[in-house]
Amino acid sequence: MLTTKDLPESERPYEKCEQNGPKSLSNAELLAVIIKTGTKEKRSVDLAHELLNMAEKKGGLNALNDFSATQLMKIPGIGRVKAIQIQCVLEFSKRMNRAKAVSGLCCTDPASIAGYYMEDMRHFRQEHLIMLMLNTKNRKIGDITLSKGSVNAALISTREIFAEALRHDAVNIILLHNHPSGDPTPSAEDIAVTRTVASCGELLGVHLLDHIIIGDKTFQSLYAKGLIQNADT
Repeated sequence: MLTTKDLPESERPYEKCEQNGPKSLSNAELLAVIIKTGTKEKRSVDLAHELLNMAEKKGGLNALNDFSATQLMKIPGIGRVKAIQIQCVLEFSKRMNRAKAVSGLCCTDPASIAGYYMEDMRHFRQEHLIMLMLNTKNRKIGDITLSKGSVNAALISTREIFAEALRHDAVNIILLHNHPSGDPTPSAEDIAVTRTVASCGELLGVHLLDHIIIGDKTFQSLYAKGLIQNADT
């Protein structure tokens, strides 16, 4: 059975990490530490390379977040336990990023809000529309996913939006949705929906402060672009 002990000491992930720190490890070596053991034919580092190659075919390292346990287990040598270990480490990483973002969350700052939701939303393969609900001091009351799929007027019910906002006693709301393409440029439909919701909100006394579109590590604020005329910040 091939093991990492067959490698020169300078190339063994554990020893390398001890000597130089985790930043010295390649992506494959970091993944090999998580996987721990290989098979009779492959070292853990070899399995890691196969996983990374599979992710690369789907768009890159972040594609690992999209694989189910069943998909991970298609690689010989990745069984149920290893698949679960990989998924748990990826989820823990996302939670750490969220915790870092929430500590500095400012609900009147588009960059702060985008940072808070970015780590989850940029990985979605469908468009998700989320409503962030705020009180009179623009502090977060809660959030809710309103729809999954295309964000358009046919799928978004303004009645549902404001029914939820009023049920939570929200005074201000912020909409967020992701573009799976990674490009957060607003479409004509995005702008039309935003203006419809903003107009209805003014009549009900629930103000739409912003509509933030999440891309891949980037975002656009429709308020910052001057596309929401009635936002009250």
